[in-house]
Amino acid sequence: MKARVEWRGEVSFEAESGSGHRLVLDGAPEHGGQNAGLRPMEAVLIGMGACSAFDVVAILKKARQPVRDCVVELEADRAETPPRVFTQVRMRFVVTGTGLRPAAVERAVNLSAEKYCSATAMLRPTVDIRHEVQIVEV
Repeated sequence: MKARVEWRGEVSFEAESGSGHRLVLDGAPEHGGQNAGLRPMEAVLIGMGACSAFDVVAILKKARQPVRDCVVELEADRAETPPRVFTQVRMRFVVTGTGLRPAAVERAVNLSAEKYCSATAMLRPTVDIRHEVQIVEV
C-alpha cells in the first residue's frame, strides 16, 4: 500500500492514495488552516469507522442477513497534551434491515472489533474502544 501527501501551503495538504483517490486535509483556522478539508485525526477516525463498517456488512452478507444499511457514528476523546492521541472512541453501529437477527449483528460487530478491522487493531492497545449496536427494522 502506498500514499503520497503534498503540502499545499499554510497547513493544507493534498493526499493521494495508491489507488488514485485524492483527499484534502487542512488544519483548524486557529492553527493557520482554512477549514478546506478534513483534519488528519478526523481522517484516522473516519478510517476506523469505514474499516469496521466494511467488515460488519461483509460478515452480515456472508451470514445471509438481510442488511440494507450500516451507519457507524463515532465520537473520540483526545488527550489534552501533545501528541493529543485518542484516549477513547465510542462507535455506534446503526444497522438496518428486515428480519435481522440481533445475535448475528452483535457477532458481526464483535468480529470486526476483535479480529478483522485493521484500524481498530492498531488503536486497541492504547485506546479504550467501545461499541453500541442499534438495529432498525424496515
